[in-house]
Amino acid sequence: MSTATSPVQQPATRNPVDWGVAVATAQRLVKPGPAVPIEEAERAVTGLRDVTGIAETHVRELTGLGHDLPLYPGEVVDRRRWVEAAAEGLAVLTDGALPAGPSRAMGGVLAGSAGVQAGMVLAFLGGRVLGQYDPFGGERASGRLLLVAPNIMAAQRALDVPAEDFQMWVCLHECTHRLQFTAVPWLRDYFAGEVGAFLAGLDETATSAFARLPEVVKQIRRRETDLGDSGPIGLVELLQTPKQREVFDRLIALSTLLEGHADHVMDAVGPAVVPSVATIRARFTARRRGGGMLDRILRTLLGVDAKVKQYAAGAAFTRYVVDEVGMAGFNRVWESPETVPLRAEIADPAAWVRRVHGR
Repeated sequence: MSTATSPVQQPATRNPVDWGVAVATAQRLVKPGPAVPIEEAERAVTGLRDVTGIAETHVRELTGLGHDLPLYPGEVVDRRRWVEAAAEGLAVLTDGALPAGPSRAMGGVLAGSAGVQAGMVLAFLGGRVLGQYDPFGGERASGRLLLVAPNIMAAQRALDVPAEDFQMWVCLHECTHRLQFTAVPWLRDYFAGEVGAFLAGLDETATSAFARLPEVVKQIRRRETDLGDSGPIGLVELLQTPKQREVFDRLIALSTLLEGHADHVMDAVGPAVVPSVATIRARFTARRRGGGMLDRILRTLLGVDAKVKQYAAGAAFTRYVVDEVGMAGFNRVWESPETVPLRAEIADPAAWVRRVHGR
C-alpha cells in the first residue's frame, strides 16, 4: 500500500519473501514430533502453559524490569503451528522491505523462490526450536511467546533431566526476551528499523558484489595468513558495502546482547528455582555442539552455529558487566540505542563500562 508523508507520493513497497509459499513448503517438510502417551503430552502442555507467568515473575525479580506490566501465559504449539506463527511474525517484520518498481513481476518470482528457501529453513528449525518470543506476532501489543511442546519434551528426554526443571529453564529464557521488548519501549521499533535498513541494502550489496570480488578474495587470503587475527570472517560480511556493514554490526551487537542476557538470566535465577540448573546447562551446551555430520553442516549453512556463539559471547558480556556494576548498572543498556554495546564492546565489555559508566 502506498503511503504519503508529504505532497510527494512515496513509492510502493513489497515483501522480499512469499511467506505463504514458505509455510506451505515448511509444513510439507517438517517432521512430526515424537510419539508420547496422551496423558504425558497433556501434562506437558498444561505445565508449560502454567509456568510462564511464574518464570517471568522470577525474571522480573532478578533483572528489576517490568514490575508493573501484566503477566500473560505462553502459547503451547506443535511444530506445524510454530511454522505458521514464525512466518506470521517474519512477514510483519519484513513487510515493505524492498521498493516495488517496474520489475514487479520479477519481484514476485524472486519472492516465491525466497519463500521456498525460507520454508526449508523453517522446516529445519521447526524440529529444533524449543521456544520463541516474537515481538511482531499475535494480537497483543506484548507480542507472542511460543513454546514448542514436542521439541521441549524430546530435548528433556535426550538430556535425561527433570521435566519440570527443564520446562522452567526454557521458559526463563523466553520470558526474558518478552520482558526485554515489553519493558524497553523503544526496542521493538528500533529492531524493526535496523532489520528494514539491512534488507533495503541487499540490492546494493548484490550489485556491487561482483565488482568487489577480487578485493574480497585478497581480504580472505590476508585473513588466512594473519596469525594474529581474532577469528574467521564471513563471506557475507566481506561482500557488504560499508554502509550496510554498519547496520549489520549494530544488528549483530543487539541480537548478541539479547540472547546472552537471556542465557545469563536463565542460569542466574539459580538452584532455588531450577534445582538441576547446573546439570541442564552442562548437558544442553554439549547438545548445542553435537549432532551428526549432516546436521552440523546444515546448522553452519543456516547460521545456527553462529547463533550458538552469540549466546556465549552475550552471556560473557552480561556476566562481566553485572559483576562490575551490578544489575542496575547493566540495565543502562536499555536506556537508548546509544547505550547498546557496540559489536567490538561485546568482546571487550570493559570498554562499554568505560564508555557508559565513565570507569
